[in-house]
Amino acid sequence: MAKIKITQIKSVIDRSERQKKTIEALGLKRINHSIEVEATPAIIGMVRKVNHLVAIETI
Repeated sequence: MAKIKITQIKSVIDRSERQKKTIEALGLKRINHSIEVEATPAIIGMVRKVNHLVAIETI
């Protein structure tokens, strides 16, 4: 599987609880925090739900 780099670029303040939990489940803690993960269908689905809060790069 390909790896992707996910970076949080916007705050979760004033977002729904579901979006906050999704960001937390991805492992993002603060703005400009990045993680590298395998591009599994579950991860891709979570990223789609919060795509307005994160930036995605293929590695």
